[in-house]
Amino acid sequence: MASEEPVIPTTAGHFATAPADVSTTAGRYATALFELASEANAIDAVKADLERFDALVAESPDLLRLVRSPVFSAADQLQALSAVLERAGIGGLAAKFLKLVTANRRLFAVRDMIKAFGALVANYKGEATAEVTVAEQLKDDHAAALRDALKAVSGKDIDLAIKVDPTIIGGLVVKLGSRMVDTSLRTKLNAIRHAMKEAR
Repeated sequence: MASEEPVIPTTAGHFATAPADVSTTAGRYATALFELASEANAIDAVKADLERFDALVAESPDLLRLVRSPVFSAADQLQALSAVLERAGIGGLAAKFLKLVTANRRLFAVRDMIKAFGALVANYKGEATAEVTVAEQLKDDHAAALRDALKAVSGKDIDLAIKVDPTIIGGLVVKLGSRMVDTSLRTKLNAIRHAMKEAR
C-alpha cells in the first residue's frame, strides 16, 4: 500500500517543537503545514484561516457531509471547497493546504489535521490547549473567563479548542492536556456555567 505522506515540499526538520503524532495521516499533514507556515512567517494567519474553516464545518451539516462522505469525487469536493473558501475569504497557504488535502482524498481527516496543527502552534508558543465541550456556543466573555481561569491554574497561556455538543450534561466539560479539570478549577468553572445559564 502506498505511503500517505503529504506531497508538500518541506525543509528538513529544524523546529524543536514537540511534533504532532507523525504516525497518523493528520499528524504528517499538520507537521508539513507547520513547517511551511513557519518558513513563511504565517503561522498565526494559517491558524486563523484553518479555525475559520473548521468553524464553518461545525456549523454547516452540508459542509460536514462534503468533508466526510466518500460518495463525492475529489473533483466535486474541490469545486465545492473552492467556492466555500472564496466566500469565507480564506486564501494563501491555508487554502492551498485544504485544496491539496482534497485532491489527495484526505478531506475526511481535515478536522484532525486542523486540531493537530493547533497543537503544534500552541506548543511552539508555549501555550497549552484546553479541549472544551459546551452544550451551546460560548460567548466571547465566557471564553475569556474560561481562558483566564485555566491560565491561573496551569501558568500557561491557554488556547481553547471548543466543540459544541448539545447532548452534554452540565453545559461545560474541560480537558486540559491529558487530564480533566481538577477541584481547584471547579468553583471558577461553576461560576462560568452559571453565567452561561443566566445569559440565555
